[in-house]
Amino acid sequence: MPFKANAARRHRIPKQRYRVTNWAEYDAVLRQRGSLTVWFSAEAIAAWRAEPRTTRGGQAHYSALAIQTALTLRAVFRLALRQTKGLIGSVLQLLGPDLAVPDHSTLSRRAETLEVPRPNQHAEPVHLLVDSTGLQLCGPGEWLIEKHGTRRRRTWRKLHMAVDAETGQILATELTGSEVDDGSQVEPLLDQIPSPLASFVGDGAYDQAGVYAAVAKRYPNAAVIVPPRSTAVLSEMASRAPTQRDRHLQSIAEHGRMGWQKRSGYTRRAPVEAAISRLKRVNGTALRSRTKHRRATEVAIAVHALNRTLELGCPKSIRIA
Repeated sequence: MPFKANAARRHRIPKQRYRVTNWAEYDAVLRQRGSLTVWFSAEAIAAWRAEPRTTRGGQAHYSALAIQTALTLRAVFRLALRQTKGLIGSVLQLLGPDLAVPDHSTLSRRAETLEVPRPNQHAEPVHLLVDSTGLQLCGPGEWLIEKHGTRRRRTWRKLHMAVDAETGQILATELTGSEVDDGSQVEPLLDQIPSPLASFVGDGAYDQAGVYAAVAKRYPNAAVIVPPRSTAVLSEMASRAPTQRDRHLQSIAEHGRMGWQKRSGYTRRAPVEAAISRLKRVNGTALRSRTKHRRATEVAIAVHALNRTLELGCPKSIRIA
């Protein structure tokens, strides 16, 4: 239920309460998320050195897995590149393997072209939840702007994401400028998801003919659950061949907007909001990289690490009040 519903009397609505049923297992998972052995695995040590190059050009010292491991440690523990080098050096010193440690310039340069593995896809149809959020960029702080009256050269970027409603994992992401419309990024998000689609759920920003067309083009049987605008009207073909949007409008007229949300499944949007909150709480609200490709790699690394934490285990809760 949206926060604005029952605004005049929501102070009298009791807060829902839940109880975690697998607390012992979840408590172990929470401890494991902070363990270095999860992020600095034996596989990474075994494949630390890069494979010999057979084409012309310089030979890389570190494999892509080594660079990804270093950048993952940076994202998980919110470190600078030089601090990341210090952490990896201390871990290797404790473990004992004779391996070189990439310096901060190598990590920054290799992040420009690093390919991060995508989440594992399933054969079952996916209930896809989409939304976007803003990520700040490094630049002048609020204090400098207020004191000197200067304008920011770098403000923020918009992160578009698609989340699996069942698992909560982030399946696709797109990093764009702040002026980019949400609906225009539906096709790039769908291109990253090879799994079949059962439903597509988004907020009112996705109430566009192009969004319905993009989903229908790839998944003709998928349901598009997007709340129509308050000024929306039925199409000319509504009486003979109503579209999905027409059926949403008819349901709203019959049952009200809150009734439509419960009947259509729009209330399943909560996991995408939780994914956004989890991403910002775990990895922060700002991007530290300076170039477009490095920012995309930074986001992909953060998403990959976040999905890894969900694979370790999640709480199972039941409502008690």
